[in-house]
Amino acid sequence: MEEGRTAPAAPGRKVKRVTPEYLDRAALHYLERFASSSANLRRLLLRRVMASAQAHGTDPAQGAEWIEALIARYLRSGLLNDGLYAEMKARGLQRRGGSTRAIRQKLRAKGLEDAEVDAAMGELEGAETGEADLAAAIAYARRRRLGGFRPDRGLDADATRARRDKDIAALARAGFDLETARLVINADDPEGLLEA
Repeated sequence: MEEGRTAPAAPGRKVKRVTPEYLDRAALHYLERFASSSANLRRLLLRRVMASAQAHGTDPAQGAEWIEALIARYLRSGLLNDGLYAEMKARGLQRRGGSTRAIRQKLRAKGLEDAEVDAAMGELEGAETGEADLAAAIAYARRRRLGGFRPDRGLDADATRARRDKDIAALARAGFDLETARLVINADDPEGLLEA
């Protein structure tokens, strides 16, 4: 949905009038279910403020002030911690096989500052040795059953070459550089690459 536009309320649901108490309850309810960055929570609450302004004629500027005060209070109390959120999100994305490039993009999309993104990227497995992408590429290949993780590896040379090219392309689309993709796909034992 474009910035500034609000989603229509679900059929049969009335849009509630926004108050500081309502925003507090909505934010706590969201944070009970999901970890969030302060920018992401701000975006979520602003959508509710805009829907209320459209339905009830409330002042969006007043709602934005309430949101800023609420987020400042949550940051002071530690309920919101962008640095911790960035580290947690980056580790989870790496475990799933996300490339460092893709992880950076996703963290920035969540509204995190560059300093927080850089700190989180420095905490990733293999970051100190420069092997963060290699570990993530191996995890991605294992999850997608590419290269050495493919169950039907005993095919003829033409089929193997075609699959190899497709596997390298899949890693490239996931954000891995060509050298890393070739290294992982061409290895007979991809997990042995980290031990070498």
